[in-house]
Amino acid sequence: MPAPRRRPPHLGPAIVGGAAGLLVLIAGLTQGLPGLAWSIGLVALVAGVVALARGSLRLLRIKNRAAAAAVLVAGLVVWAGGVGASAAPHDTDLAAASTASASAAAPSGTAAVRTATPTTRPSGSASRRPTAESQPQAGTALALLATLAVKGRAPMTGYARTTDFGPAWIDVDRNGCDTRNDVLRRDLTATTGSGCRVLSGVLHDPYTGRTIDFVRGQGTSTAVQIDHVVSLGDAWQTGAQRLPQARRIDLANDPINLFAVDGPTNEQKGDGDTATWLPPVTSFRCVYVAHQVSVKAAYGLWVTPAEQAAMARILATCPTQRAYTSAVAHLLPPVPPSPGSGGSPPSSTSGSTAGASGGGATTTTSGSGSSSGSSDVYYANCSAARAAGAAPLHTGDAGYRSGLDRDGDGVACE
Repeated sequence: MPAPRRRPPHLGPAIVGGAAGLLVLIAGLTQGLPGLAWSIGLVALVAGVVALARGSLRLLRIKNRAAAAAVLVAGLVVWAGGVGASAAPHDTDLAAASTASASAAAPSGTAAVRTATPTTRPSGSASRRPTAESQPQAGTALALLATLAVKGRAPMTGYARTTDFGPAWIDVDRNGCDTRNDVLRRDLTATTGSGCRVLSGVLHDPYTGRTIDFVRGQGTSTAVQIDHVVSLGDAWQTGAQRLPQARRIDLANDPINLFAVDGPTNEQKGDGDTATWLPPVTSFRCVYVAHQVSVKAAYGLWVTPAEQAAMARILATCPTQRAYTSAVAHLLPPVPPSPGSGGSPPSSTSGSTAGASGGGATTTTSGSGSSSGSSDVYYANCSAARAAGAAPLHTGDAGYRSGLDRDGDGVACE
């Protein structure tokens, strides 16, 4: 006679029990005692309903409907208590926050009033007035940007680099060295040289992040170039053509407008402004734009709408970025050019100066009686003065300017 077949174990209770235990464990770990309470209550509630419907529940040893009803009631109580405990802290936090907000908004001496629903600003209504905290800090590039005029570009008509901004490079600080060598000495490390001339050095390029070994010589010097942060072409189109010649020369040689940089990158930039070109190294852009803003403010230049928007976008990421002060730009207001003067140096009012610290010329209108030179005579360099038979030039001679008088002895092109 064959042996009776054994019934396979029934896995249903084990699965249900495991799922219930997992639920209780997760709720307890994530929500603490309140979660543990409501999860146990929920399991008991479900078990009581099932036992009440079936008359018993062997899994939890509920033998009759009376016991099932007791389990159901107990589960309901425990579940409700756990849910209430979980929600209470959240509601308390909301109430405290609402009360604190209302108290802060209420006038002094009046009781705070809680509203059932928060008030909202109607669509299309005026935005909030800016608070003191939202205003740019004084002395920052962002605050200085707000002072610049915003206009469209002027034409490039009549622009010539050497004629309008003087020859490259002039000794504006009168230390005996030209501007290019001054900047190389400032921006390069491990420099070697002979007198003013920087013969070699190492540039840690702020635009690209590259390290460049500079060696002076034909075919090698161009690896490091001096960039005008506000390019001279851009300056000409945003107000420089209205400036006296001496002030434009200062702009072209002002240290805050100059960086020693990677040559090919400088050539790629060209006359680009902030809206069309930015340094590849993003971490340097705040400093770069702050220099542009500072230069434009120092020389009374304006920005285009696209340029202003791009500057504001960059500086918004660094609202505490400071502005820079020019030690070269003179403090006189811009002098408008005389009619038909084109790119020639405009003359100032009688008896007033249009000079700049370092490389500026002192000019007056013809017939003013001053001993300074006439603004109608201008020599781009000493070679031009000698070719015209005017050299040497003395203080007061027509065409004399301090930019040609390198040793400052009152005699130029001697």
